[in-house]
Parts: sequence; structure tokens; C-alpha cells
Amino acid sequence: MGNVVDVTDATFEAEVLQTSEPVLVDFWGPGCPPCLQMAPVVEELAAENAGSIKVVKLNVSEGTDIAAGYGITGIPTFMIFKNGEVVDRYIGFQPKGRLQEAIDQAIA
Repeated sequence: MGNVVDVTDATFEAEVLQTSEPVLVDFWGPGCPPCLQMAPVVEELAAENAGSIKVVKLNVSEGTDIAAGYGITGIPTFMIFKNGEVVDRYIGFQPKGRLQEAIDQAIA
């Protein structure tokens, strides 16, 4: 996962909320088949958008405080943050193109 950063409750603020670039957060869980199906797509998006957007993953079973704070009830959930604020949110399996469009809007 060279281009994707794993975050926790302890590192979320520094890695997501206090960064100047847009951030795509993948809220996922290891026992979630759609999450595992999305992992290579998230990796591709991170590689293809390196330098424009930061991509991080939060395992919801380890990052329970952050997941609860953002009302994560279904996984995978993808959220795009810009200047510490949520600007987009998608729940469930997503086509790569839909997430790329959201990234393009965030970096525009």
C-alpha cells in the first residue's frame, strides 16, 4: 500500500483534518467482502492521483471513535475531506469512475 496511508483514531486528525490537500478516506473492515473488492480500486486511485489527493484507510473495528463520530453505519464508506470538512460521501461498492469524479471535483 505505497500510496495509501493507514490511519487510526490517534492519527486521523493529523492525517486528514489538518492537511492542506484533499483527502479520500476509505472506511473499511477486514470481514467485509465489498471492502476487500474495493481495495485494489482504492490503490489505483491513490497511485493515479498521487500529488493531488491523499488517500487513507481507516479500519472501522480499530478506529471506532472516528467511525462513530462520522456516523459510519455501513462499509465501505468513502468520504472526501477538503480543508477538514466532508465534501462528499459514498456508501457501498462504488465504480472507480464515480470516485474519480469526486476526486476531480475536490482538487478543482
